[in-house]
Amino acid sequence: MKIKLLFVDDEPNLLQGLQRMLRGMRQDWDMAFADSGAEALEILARRPMDVVVTDMRMPGMDGAQLLAEVQARYPHVVRIILSGQSDRSMIIKTVKPAHQFLAKPCDDATLKATIERARLLRGMLEDDSLRRLVSRIDTLPSLPSLYLEVMEELQKEDASIKRIGEIIARDIGMTAKILQLVNSAFFGFCRHVSSPAQAAELLGLETLKVLVLSVQIFSRFDRARLSGLDVHRLWTHSLAVANFARTIAVKERRGEAQVNDSFMAGVLHDVGKLVMAANLAEAYGEVMETAREQGLTVWEAERRVLQVTHAEMGAYLLTLWGLPHDIVQAVAFHHEPARQQPQEFNCLTVVHAANHLEHQSHEPKAGPAPSPVDLEYLTTLNLGDRLDRWEWFCQAG
Repeated sequence: MKIKLLFVDDEPNLLQGLQRMLRGMRQDWDMAFADSGAEALEILARRPMDVVVTDMRMPGMDGAQLLAEVQARYPHVVRIILSGQSDRSMIIKTVKPAHQFLAKPCDDATLKATIERARLLRGMLEDDSLRRLVSRIDTLPSLPSLYLEVMEELQKEDASIKRIGEIIARDIGMTAKILQLVNSAFFGFCRHVSSPAQAAELLGLETLKVLVLSVQIFSRFDRARLSGLDVHRLWTHSLAVANFARTIAVKERRGEAQVNDSFMAGVLHDVGKLVMAANLAEAYGEVMETAREQGLTVWEAERRVLQVTHAEMGAYLLTLWGLPHDIVQAVAFHHEPARQQPQEFNCLTVVHAANHLEHQSHEPKAGPAPSPVDLEYLTTLNLGDRLDRWEWFCQAG
């Protein structure tokens, strides 16, 4: 099935250039073109679309306003800004309604790769209602104590960008959001960044103050809405998995980039649980009850109750937000690594093992079953005998 795309720009020459550049994609893409936000909304009212790609500065309705309307009316649509706009105040308006930001001039390879990732999203979540739910998300809840720490640090006269980066790195929701902003071209960086500390430094103190205090890109977990999810256990588990993953990657002599990606994939591997607990509280309570009563792993109970796992929902969101491919793959398959093709040693291998070892490090107790390791997968990679060695290194710290 073709992916349906709507391109919006008030410059006729640019729209014509896009049509020429993308002519070879007509067999795979069903494309429409609009020269204003109003025309774009008229087209959307008549024809379903999968992706909207819009310029920022347009008369009448700018790109941020258009995407806010699309977010409200058609939440399943992937929302992308394609703009040469560098005015910070305008860019800040796009941070919530846009999933990704591409900078003009944008070469055809980058544009095609971004659209291809959007096309692959359709196979990750089959349920339309879940796609709408995840696509509507523009921020993720944070641990209240860490949220308050960031807010307090930002409001100090001598606020430290290093300290802010360290706090963000300890929180799943804040980490995911800040990596979205620097791995896309919102503020002109558009580079592979997997360190929240580096991301905070790139954005700078003044931009972070606006984003956090005014735009409110971070939010606090509402404890009253939680149902069955132990938030503190989720955070401590995720950080422990991240540290285990980094240790394994270092001991296996992986490069610095893969070590950093492995750590961040560990931090984010359970981000889908945040999505579920914050947006499907009642159903997630049933998931946890099913896991405890039937001795299932949490992800097995999720699939039984919701027909989707937190791994798949988390990967869907991170793909929407344009996070690095290796991190997304590790999140998507950390319980079922053999599903990734081709099979090779990468971040997924490390996070799968680290997740198992972190679960094994706790005394067994009543509750969901711990996450098992796929020894057949490790053996296929000639790593079947490494698990005990990795466990020793991780426990040794």
